Amino acid sequence: MGNRFEIDGEEVLDAEVKEFGNSAHVTVPKRWRGADVKVVRISEPTENNDE
Repeated sequence: MGNRFEIDGEEVLDAEVKEFGNSAHVTVPKRWRGADVKVVRISEPTENNDE
């Protein structure tokens, strides 16, 4: 079992992290532009990539 976090917020997005060049990203709605966000990993990565 992982850690438990309690976060007050406005919306929740369930998304998959996708490859982006030498990094990765999560796409969020355009209306979130300029907002503060937090990202919580809820599973182990499916690929074992070196940084």
